[in-house]
Amino acid sequence: MHIILAPMEGLVDAPIRETLSGVGGIDRSVTEFIRVTHGMLPPRIFYKYAPELHNQCRTASGTPVAIQLLGSDPGMMGLHGARAVELGARQVDINFGCPAKTVNRHKGGCVLMREPELMHAIAAAVREAVPAHIPVTAKMRLGYDDRSMGLACGQALQEAGVAELVIHARSKVDGYKPPAYWEHIARVREALSIPVIANGEIWTVDQYWRCREVSGCNEVMIGRGLIARPDLARQIKASQRGENATPMTWPEAVALIEDYAAALQTRLEDRFVTGRIKQWLNYLRIGFTEAEQLWPRARKIREVAPMLACLGADGRGLKVA
Repeated sequence: MHIILAPMEGLVDAPIRETLSGVGGIDRSVTEFIRVTHGMLPPRIFYKYAPELHNQCRTASGTPVAIQLLGSDPGMMGLHGARAVELGARQVDINFGCPAKTVNRHKGGCVLMREPELMHAIAAAVREAVPAHIPVTAKMRLGYDDRSMGLACGQALQEAGVAELVIHARSKVDGYKPPAYWEHIARVREALSIPVIANGEIWTVDQYWRCREVSGCNEVMIGRGLIARPDLARQIKASQRGENATPMTWPEAVALIEDYAAALQTRLEDRFVTGRIKQWLNYLRIGFTEAEQLWPRARKIREVAPMLACLGADGRGLKVA
């Protein structure tokens, strides 16, 4: 009954993995995708996306981190899978789910679901290149143009040697619009022998249980729901024990943002740090009324210190000192 923090390009970076895994309840996580094209990437690129490689591919709290690759050239994907393991990866994941137009236009991510044979070739190449004891896993959607390709693509990946498969319960065309089609995940899961992990539209504890019931999956991956409610995984774990966890307070959320900002400032210029904080705050509006109240002011701030003062000046973030 593991809970996995989803890879979200441009948002779930190493600092936020560190921050959220420290809250508790998250069993595993996955990096943002490392884009594989025609040339061999240097080690510094792997370390940029996954500094956890320096710590046995774990966050400071001990949460394992998988290295995710995205690309369409089987040979190059295999070489990069092997390189990831040489640098310390304990799991190599392949992205077949990214719906971004730029990525799809360059034949990466979800557009590959139009070609199950190529998906098979990519996954098989990575599996062959990576030592047998290192799991090769994959993430995809239910299809590109519609939700009809999930089964064919899932079977292709299983035959290629993928150890487990995460399925986001929408097609590319569906985007992120509700609902999530968990029942379609169930159809794929029933036809495969490898573990299938459900992903999509899990914002609350109740939705977690509903997703598990409809999909039949024992494990779930959560992205935006954990960004909006950083303690969601902890609440879910409590519910699995038949307990109720006290929800995170806004001052506790602000403390997380402060830690996140401090970590980002070691990696990015302040103007980019503020942008990342705003991105997170926008999601926090879903989980915290205080964030919704602060948003009109905070979204106009461009510097880190004023932003943090706005969020927590009086201990509640409702007044600016």
